[in-house]
Amino acid sequence: MSRVETILLATDGTPASQAADEQAILLAAELGARLLVVSVINTTARLPVEAMVPGGLAGIADEREALATTVQGIVQRARAAGAQATFLVWEGDPAEAIVAAAEAEHADLIVVGSHGRGPVGRFLIGSVSDHVVRHAGCPVLVVRATPELQPRPADRPSERPAHVSHP
Repeated sequence: MSRVETILLATDGTPASQAADEQAILLAAELGARLLVVSVINTTARLPVEAMVPGGLAGIADEREALATTVQGIVQRARAAGAQATFLVWEGDPAEAIVAAAEAEHADLIVVGSHGRGPVGRFLIGSVSDHVVRHAGCPVLVVRATPELQPRPADRPSERPAHVSHP
């Protein structure tokens, strides 16, 4: 395996991504790699009319500012751990933007979180981590959310216990 010089952390800044954030910071510090924190504003989920209504574009600007503040916190934690770290905020489809950012920035490794939604959740809403694993040109480390942040089995439609009736 070649030397890992750039680690791209794909994060949405939510508590469910925290395990991936911490793993990427740890790896960057231990390997002496540059950590690039990438977060994507999902503009594909917006309706076309949102850009035409007053405040539609301002909403994206506000979201960009909030996200930048969140990822700056991750960058500060990485720097405190001894890693060189920067961030990018992209717009578009999150899965495609992560793969494009990794290619553009010559990432040697992508670290992405998995929210543990289960098979039905992935089928209905897609899986960013699954897309990244299938399309990235470099290795991908998928980090599951910590147990307290994962949905409970009863919350996952595909894993609900079968109804049991008692006589």
